[in-house]
Amino acid sequence: MKKDNCTAMLVGKDASIDGSTMIARDEDGYGGINEKLFVVNKARHYDEDYVSKYNGFKMHLIGDGCRYTAAPTADDSEGRWDEQGINEYNVAMSSTETEATNARCLGHDPLVENGIDEDSMLYLVLPFVKTAREGVKRLGQLIEKYGTGETNGIAFSDHDEVWYLETAAGHQWVAARVPDDSYAICPNIMVIQNVDFDDPDNFMYASTIRDFVEKHHLNPAQDGGFNFRDIFGTKDEADAFYNTPRTWYGQKLFNPSIEQDPTSQEMPFTRVPEKKIGVEDVQKFLTSHYNGTPYDPMDTFSSGDEKQQKMFRSIALGRNQESSILQIRNDVPKEMAAIQWVNMGFYCYSPYVPFYANINDTPANYKVADHMVDPDKSAYWMYKTLQVLVEPRYHQYIYQVNAYRDDCQACALAHIDETDPKAKELKGEELTKFLTAANEKTAAEITEKTKKLMSALVRQALNSSKYQFERGDNL
Repeated sequence: MKKDNCTAMLVGKDASIDGSTMIARDEDGYGGINEKLFVVNKARHYDEDYVSKYNGFKMHLIGDGCRYTAAPTADDSEGRWDEQGINEYNVAMSSTETEATNARCLGHDPLVENGIDEDSMLYLVLPFVKTAREGVKRLGQLIEKYGTGETNGIAFSDHDEVWYLETAAGHQWVAARVPDDSYAICPNIMVIQNVDFDDPDNFMYASTIRDFVEKHHLNPAQDGGFNFRDIFGTKDEADAFYNTPRTWYGQKLFNPSIEQDPTSQEMPFTRVPEKKIGVEDVQKFLTSHYNGTPYDPMDTFSSGDEKQQKMFRSIALGRNQESSILQIRNDVPKEMAAIQWVNMGFYCYSPYVPFYANINDTPANYKVADHMVDPDKSAYWMYKTLQVLVEPRYHQYIYQVNAYRDDCQACALAHIDETDPKAKELKGEELTKFLTAANEKTAAEITEKTKKLMSALVRQALNSSKYQFERGDNL
């Protein structure tokens, strides 16, 4: 069940076109099916002995937890996997981006089999924090106390800051603040580089990490610096072809004037984009497949040969399950600032649907995804069915699909423009109910657009079947 195929992007408030902070991640799975939901969890008091169904991790969880959204797996028999969401204090958390620690470091601090892993992190952290910085601190303390069985990257944001925390070995971690004017691309490798232990505004870290590295002679730097990626990362051949090309393509989109090798292991963690980044730009990257390059596996008209087209791991692929862009806006009142854009299915075929996070419920079809394929009942299965329709006839349908996705995005923005002015006049529970109803309206309209597209594609497929034989008009 462990997910090791995700791609993340983080955007500081001064790098975005509207002053929003954004953290976003594509959640992929081992196979083509991993039924996902989008839900909201109510504020409540926690006093429980939590046990992970995934790896047996245990801790006593106590405290007053706030409301938060999440994108859990429908079948919780192997763990919660809440994945990503936004709480009522407008703190966003995405957990997690699977990474790897090198054998030298693991030998001195092995992974903890029943430590805190990605299936539990959001549930144990997001309800209990009021800032992104608090989220980093809480998760870091849990990792130091209980250890972790995985190497991961976890994103946090609020209206002001964006942070990325990376775990390494059993108990080590570092977190870096993404500069306000910058963005970061995070595939399945460690990305944080030089750590300044004297800059608490921009770095946090495990209390043991410096002593651990010094004691075991793990730092290869000649200049005495502390490059987290160089010390703990893998930097192997698999990284060069499976991971770094995704960083290369993202930085190619947002810094097109910079020339880099797709397999380079030295691309920087953050860059200042050449143009401001909008939510549509984040969508473009998270649904991409090396579009416009020789490495596009979906474009038979690409300039690349068959070997090039299969060389690098694409972001859009059959294992796509659920993608969220967690946007905290700074140009509206805080009670309506948080929007979770949700995409299910094969990302480059499906639209992102915006959901205000100050809500008490989600649409019915986003709360159901059982083993029965039912596109009418389940949003997840609706978009997975769209994937099945489009993939065999990609070149026949892609222009319609792109037009549909553009139409959905325009619809989404129109609904936000319609909702924001009315929401500004409301407070408290009245506002929450209004935003919940607004989400229902937006999701229903995009669901209807999706069903109309699917109907049109089925009719086209039937009319273009190659298994036809004409004997005459009347036979």
